[in-house]
Amino acid sequence: MGRAFEFRKERKFKRWGNMARVFTRLGKDPDYNPTLRTIIQTAKSENMPKENIDRAIKRAVEKDQSDFQEIVYEGYGPGGIAYLIETATDNHTRTVANIRSYFNKYNGTLGTSGSVEFMFDHKCVFKIKSEKDPIDLDELELELIDYGADEVFGEEDEDGNKTVVIYGAYKSFGEIQKYIEEKGYTIVSGGFERIPTVDLKKLPEEQRIENEKLIEKIENDEDVQNVYHTLDLSDSQ
Repeated sequence: MGRAFEFRKERKFKRWGNMARVFTRLGKDPDYNPTLRTIIQTAKSENMPKENIDRAIKRAVEKDQSDFQEIVYEGYGPGGIAYLIETATDNHTRTVANIRSYFNKYNGTLGTSGSVEFMFDHKCVFKIKSEKDPIDLDELELELIDYGADEVFGEEDEDGNKTVVIYGAYKSFGEIQKYIEEKGYTIVSGGFERIPTVDLKKLPEEQRIENEKLIEKIENDEDVQNVYHTLDLSDSQ
């Protein structure tokens, strides 16, 4: 099923506490406006209460959208673990100071632009299901190749709910979304991920724990949208 599938198994669910920043970013860029309903559906699929979603949208509308910038930070954690951090911030000075302090606290280093980004592929990803007929994965993959998809596979959660996962090129989000909707499939979630192109690293327990603390610290920052890394967490699940 490929590296993307293996990486997904080790990813924590995205934290939606900063939803207002997500909506503000989408409203800021007209090219992303068609994806708003997909982002909302993703939030619902991850059990974000409706009132939280409504509140986030309201905050996004009220906030001056020009205040926010999308900034990606890169660095290395203990044991040479690569980090790529996506943020949406209205205060670059505050955000970079916080990110640098987290790396320093846990024996890591904030890097320069491009220092680790080449280790990750930027992909769009959808989860879909069919309310009527079963989905023929081979046929679906053949059709989606023309729309920029490069990986299609089935997935089942612990409750037995089955979905189809579609990975594609970052720039193909709109085309894949359009195909899904025109064919009548139900979008469970949709968004973007950065998939490591290098092997995930296993570390001695002390360094692994230190990296886990660093990941948690960064994820809890209010300006952080996503944290990607090359740490193998398979032994700590």
